[in-house]
Amino acid sequence: MTEEEVKEYCREYLAPYKVPTLVEFIDELPRTNVGKPMRAELRRIEREKALKEGK
Repeated sequence: MTEEEVKEYCREYLAPYKVPTLVEFIDELPRTNVGKPMRAELRRIEREKALKEGK
């Protein structure tokens, strides 16, 4: 599946303001011992990436 395919699917089923402008694929989500996604860790990763890219 490509970024454009994800966006096209979203355009078909979601309101226009809910369609993502950026789609990023990762191999594996960081998870807690219980198996829940570690949202704070995802935010930290994105923050670091934005700093490296100068955003």
